[in-house]
Amino acid sequence: MILSGRTINEMIKKEELLIHPITENQIQPASVDLRLGYHFLSINEHACSSLSLEEEAQYREISLNDGEAIIIPPQSFLLATTLETIKLPTHLTAFVEGRSSIGRLGLFIQNAGWVDPGFEGKITLELFNANRLPIKLTAGRRICQLVLAEVDREAEPYQGKYVHQYKATASRIYDDVELQNDKGQ
Repeated sequence: MILSGRTINEMIKKEELLIHPITENQIQPASVDLRLGYHFLSINEHACSSLSLEEEAQYREISLNDGEAIIIPPQSFLLATTLETIKLPTHLTAFVEGRSSIGRLGLFIQNAGWVDPGFEGKITLELFNANRLPIKLTAGRRICQLVLAEVDREAEPYQGKYVHQYKATASRIYDDVELQNDKGQ
């Protein structure tokens, strides 16, 4: 069941769900708007000739100050982070969806699925400019929506490779369990 804005607001006030910092206007009828943070990663295209699932990718780090903006060139990809830090209880999961108004400009926002129960940290966003024009994004603007849902029973808290991320976090696909098992054989 997807949580209503009223339920989300009550859970935040009771500190059952942590989203910080947050303002009242971020609570929507069935979601919470999250804002663009100040930290970004861009693939360093000059560091290698291709990307691999077995090797760590090389990124360039970009940090903004208050009121600064970042430009995403056409057909370009960028990792960003939310301004808000969240902590989900173990009976909730969350989906990150792009805001419709931003999608209509050609900016696709993803976070590769959902946020697991028990996750704590900032959410890394995958941004892709599908347009033929650059898109300018200002830190602190509402960028995506967090849709919260109950799981059918209390889950084990997330303990994966992205727990406690507080900046845009690079892919750690090279750290997947099946690769570790292959190395041990």
